[in-house]
Amino acid sequence: MSQLERAKRFLLPKLRQIGQFLMKQGIAMSGNMLYGLLCVRMLPVNDYAKFAVLFGYMGSLTVLLDTGITSTLAPLVGEQIDNLPLMANYVASIRRIVGRIYLVVAPIAVIIFVLLVKKQQWGIAVVGQMIVVLLVTAWFARVSSTYGAVLVIRRDRASYYRAQMIGSVGSLTLLLIFWAMHFLNIYVCILLNVAQIIYIALTYFVRARHLLGRKGVPSPQQEKSIIRLALPNIPSTVFYAIQGQITLMLITVFGHDPASVANIGALSRLSQILVFFSQMNPILVEPFFARLQESRLKRTYLATVALVTVFAGAFTALAFLFPQVFLWILGPHYSQLRVEVGLVVLGSGIRFIGGFMWVIHSARRFVYWWNNLANIICTILVQAAFLWKFELSSVSSVLIFNIASAVVALLIVIACGIYGFWRGPQKMESVSA
Repeated sequence: MSQLERAKRFLLPKLRQIGQFLMKQGIAMSGNMLYGLLCVRMLPVNDYAKFAVLFGYMGSLTVLLDTGITSTLAPLVGEQIDNLPLMANYVASIRRIVGRIYLVVAPIAVIIFVLLVKKQQWGIAVVGQMIVVLLVTAWFARVSSTYGAVLVIRRDRASYYRAQMIGSVGSLTLLLIFWAMHFLNIYVCILLNVAQIIYIALTYFVRARHLLGRKGVPSPQQEKSIIRLALPNIPSTVFYAIQGQITLMLITVFGHDPASVANIGALSRLSQILVFFSQMNPILVEPFFARLQESRLKRTYLATVALVTVFAGAFTALAFLFPQVFLWILGPHYSQLRVEVGLVVLGSGIRFIGGFMWVIHSARRFVYWWNNLANIICTILVQAAFLWKFELSSVSSVLIFNIASAVVALLIVIACGIYGFWRGPQKMESVSA
């Protein structure tokens, strides 16, 4: 077989998968992005501040309720994707672990949310409604994460994408209908988003059960393997759950004007553009690198990381050179945020590169206690210095704070990759069905 034929056999299936992702997942992500941007443009500034805080906090809560447990399914199953009893039992074990986490974390999260929004003076009724939405949506997001992983591993990407496309396009269509009928308000925007999350979760649940053909039985041995693999990443996962929304949390606590909260929330919508591409990580990148032969790992790793870095750098340069393009997307309420556009995209680009590398490290079991502890300690030190030296009541100061935190995290991820190639992956005990 010639070298050209070998290259075709290797590249063509990957290109088809990427094309499928860009087309189908692109429709879903574009619908969600447009939904969020329409909410930015259509809602009054004070209402959008509530919307941004609610779904920003929900993003962090969703990560905390999973704590990286679901991401262990791919590396634990590995190449045994046809061993349905093994996979079903792992899924059942993951569900039992995450269910226990929900019972512990959810009440604590409610208390923290109440304290977080206390300064905004939104009233008991409004905050109570937001808490109900948080708890319901976080539960279904947990279901979606667990069973969506089954569809990805079993390579049923058609069903995986279809559910997201229907949910995204459906919620966007309903939003436009309510807007055309002059019935659009913050309640409609929130409830349509919640309905989409519930629909996707139930669809994944039904489809995964069909693919596995059985319910699965949790076992202490499998739970031990799951926890052992996830445990080194749990401190970092919890930390990142907080870091992911720290700019919004800081401006909510220290900001003197609800408009500042809305500004941060609106700018965060621009970060969703890179989030679209980060969706490839669990769907394409993690399964690919989990199965990749050791002999090809380093070369492929360096090439893909370099490509991602160039892409993120070009996107960041565009935001600094032509901020008016991004401000037009956000609408007239946010036209004054020219410098802030570049700052938010820069922070998002750095985190995008680090997240891409982290997923590869997780797939190859480059997970160690030291890197997570180093990340947490170094980031806290940098952030403590900012809290001590800077006034974090303005949008720009909070965004610079975010960039400094992202740089620290990226440096630790790079160090982890070097250590992983030098010392090798974490050793795991084999578990049979």
